Amino acid sequence: MPDAASRLTRPLEQLLGSPLPVRVRAWDGSEAGPPGAPTLVVRNRRALRRLLFKPGELGLARAWVAGDLTVEGDLYTALGLMAGLVWERGEDARGLGALLREPAARAAVRDLVKLAGLPLPPAPPPEEVRRPGHLHTRRTDRRAISHHYDVGNDFYEIVLGPSMVYSCAYWPAPEPDATLEQAQHDKLELISRKLDLKPGQRLLDVGCGWGSMAVHAAREHGVSVVGVTLSQEQAAYARKRVADEGLTDRVEIRVQDYRDVADGPYDAISSIGMAEHVGAARYLEYASDLHALLKPGGRLLNHQIGRRPQRDESTYEVDEFIDAYVFPDGELAPVGTTVTQLERAGFEVRDVESIREHYAHTLRRWVANLEADWDRAVRLTSPGRARVWRLYMAASALAFERNRIGVNQVLAVKTPDSGASGMPLRARTWGAPEA
Repeated sequence: MPDAASRLTRPLEQLLGSPLPVRVRAWDGSEAGPPGAPTLVVRNRRALRRLLFKPGELGLARAWVAGDLTVEGDLYTALGLMAGLVWERGEDARGLGALLREPAARAAVRDLVKLAGLPLPPAPPPEEVRRPGHLHTRRTDRRAISHHYDVGNDFYEIVLGPSMVYSCAYWPAPEPDATLEQAQHDKLELISRKLDLKPGQRLLDVGCGWGSMAVHAAREHGVSVVGVTLSQEQAAYARKRVADEGLTDRVEIRVQDYRDVADGPYDAISSIGMAEHVGAARYLEYASDLHALLKPGGRLLNHQIGRRPQRDESTYEVDEFIDAYVFPDGELAPVGTTVTQLERAGFEVRDVESIREHYAHTLRRWVANLEADWDRAVRLTSPGRARVWRLYMAASALAFERNRIGVNQVLAVKTPDSGASGMPLRARTWGAPEA
């Protein structure tokens, strides 16, 4: 009787149409595949059942989160080798239905079913959230934000480090050799300069997280800040930071939907890593609401992850793993779509800066933080939740490096009818001090 690893890899390679680029170790200890490559460890038959009942990314994710599947060796290398089979097969990849019309493919599936010993499909891991549709009502958005951010502030401190900034840092050139904390400080300062913050101004920080931008803007630039978040845990943490910094007279943290903010006008608005939660159907509403909250001449800095455009945008689907385990109801849009929606809302877009590579560096630092304090991270959440974050951040780092996704800072102005934008003729230095 052939060993389990050989019985597993042969039909998989038949279905994929190419050799597996990683080594496989099965539950019986047998191995197959290229020597020296990272090893995909299939710990039990349940992992195979998950893949058969839900082929593709979500089945792999469920097996990973449940601990049925893991990787020995460098995780980035393993994900990079597997990306072409799972995430980057492209629009010409054969659908499962078409594939199974081929006798050889049907025989391969039968071999896998026999090896898996199919009972009922395994239940999804408890960390999975599945809801139909992307409604983006106040209620569903609040639940989605709670799923992602109310994991525990202690857990986020492990991943993010002392800065507690959960968005792309800004690394120095030519090599990202600064500390994560310094790079996050530099990102907040870059945003402050783009917004041209001055003492006495009012800043609205939409999706304020753990209060890092609010504290930075008030402490370093003397502005008054209102930060809004839908996460109770974030708000509690941010309020403590504000109090510890002695800034309660200048910073207010609210648990509030941005659509319910009614105390404008503001001189400036920062939206950092928040717009990904808005959704395409609500994006013009989001942009219009922020436009209405600004004074004439006020500036918006929208810091947002974007995806590559598709030839047929109607075929865009939210990433299954991200939707089920990380950002429920999150949606990404091409940067051109974001700019168009901001302009439709009345903004004049003055600058677009891509900092895609910076996010790859940031994510690798976050993964290193998590791995360095893995046992405590597991105790603070769950083994499944920690595995979610390790996979999500490592795969995202590769996606940024390979230009599958990007991140952009869009600076827009509520330019008055006079046309006086208040922008300098040459803005790219952003008021940075002379070297």
